[in-house]
Amino acid sequence: MTRRLLRVLLAVVGVCLCALLMGMAATTDNPPPAPGRVTYYKDVLPILQSNCQSCHRPGEIAPWSFMTYEETRPLAAAIKLSVLTRKMPPWYADPQYGHFANVRQLTPQQIRTLVSWAEGGALAGDTKDQPTPVKFLDGWNIGQPDRVVEMPTAFHVPAEGTIDYQYIVIPGGFAQDTWVTAAEIRPGNRTVVHHVIAFVRPPGSKWLQDAQPGVPYVPKKAEDRKSEDGQSSQQPKKRSDEGSGGNEQELLVGYAPGLQPTVLHDSATFIKAGSDLVLQMHYTASGTEGMDKTKIGLIFAKSQPQHRHITLLAPNRSFVIPPNADNYEVRSQVLLEETVTLTDLMPHMHFRGKDFLYKVIYPTGETETLLSVPNYDFNWQMGYDLAKPIVLPKGTRIECTAHFDNSINNSHNPDPTSEVKWGDQTWQEMMIGWFGVSVDPKASTARLIKFEKPGTRTPPGQADAKQPEAKPTSAPGRPAGSSLQ
Repeated sequence: MTRRLLRVLLAVVGVCLCALLMGMAATTDNPPPAPGRVTYYKDVLPILQSNCQSCHRPGEIAPWSFMTYEETRPLAAAIKLSVLTRKMPPWYADPQYGHFANVRQLTPQQIRTLVSWAEGGALAGDTKDQPTPVKFLDGWNIGQPDRVVEMPTAFHVPAEGTIDYQYIVIPGGFAQDTWVTAAEIRPGNRTVVHHVIAFVRPPGSKWLQDAQPGVPYVPKKAEDRKSEDGQSSQQPKKRSDEGSGGNEQELLVGYAPGLQPTVLHDSATFIKAGSDLVLQMHYTASGTEGMDKTKIGLIFAKSQPQHRHITLLAPNRSFVIPPNADNYEVRSQVLLEETVTLTDLMPHMHFRGKDFLYKVIYPTGETETLLSVPNYDFNWQMGYDLAKPIVLPKGTRIECTAHFDNSINNSHNPDPTSEVKWGDQTWQEMMIGWFGVSVDPKASTARLIKFEKPGTRTPPGQADAKQPEAKPTSAPGRPAGSSLQ
């Protein structure tokens, strides 16, 4: 009798405890209304306004608009699938590392609301429940520009064939030193524009000196330089047609699918009086002839900025990805020769890019992972703005590690049977760890970084020690010798 009573009491306690826990869970994450009660105007539209409409509206990069119920209703099933698979909103950073100001992720409750709406018939509801519409400035995401710089003439893009990078030098007309706090590139024809990079070319620069103002120019490619030991140098093999983010030419703003405009807060990008703007245009044939006339919008600082923003890079151009390699590793590394404040990161690869990781090695030997992108998507390239900028002392190293999938399992792979090297076109590859820093506005930017062989750990200020040659070894998914790339 006693044992039976004890079992009953334990069962009652268990039921009560279960109910208590369920009640606590309900208070921390209240479920959405049941399917059929969720409506567009009351429940769905606020989520779309805060997470989707900046891209899903006329004239922007997304392929359809979410601005009205009539536009959104036919896409209810697609929205359900996209949020359940976490495909939308696009965000690729591993949450284990870093905190970012521009993170776009739906909460579990927001996901359940969208799913319930789709499953409940995607009802409109009462228009009286809708929030105040978000006001977007037509044509610009940064607000009304202080100045718009446009290509002087439209560029004709053929229906087929390979198009070399086009460089267009536009006289800047900057009569005085200028500080830019926001910049945005607006392609004239997104169907043929793969990416655009706008550089600042200071007065007296010999970069692209043969280019005529306003006329598309294809520079000759210089031969790759070699290091003293006859091997390919880890320092970028700088060509006469490339911007480096250094003092010869400086990156102002870029455009690629998924990349947001540049908006700075307590820093600004410097344009010296007399500078020109240079557009690096990557056009791709779409099967139909097209014309493009890209433009840039600039917003100027209203007062002297606290910091100068500079975009730098940690690239590796000496890799060779073997055919059918499904996890080929490539690394790059730079040494900071001045103290800087790290503000943002942007990995860049092409169709075979698989994952990308940024790590810092402090002068003390301590390491920290800044960003991990385990599933890189070339079709939606993103920048990651640090929620809290990090001061990196002089002598800090930034090391980037990327993996490439050149196998048949990669559905985006142009040709798994080919050996792949660095190249401009998308069927070739790139490995660049872009990163933005802020420095004192009066500081010299001539030598902020030094390119190093990955794995170098020589104390700053000492001559680089010879790195021992690693014996070719292989492991599952990693071809022999890949760790040296």
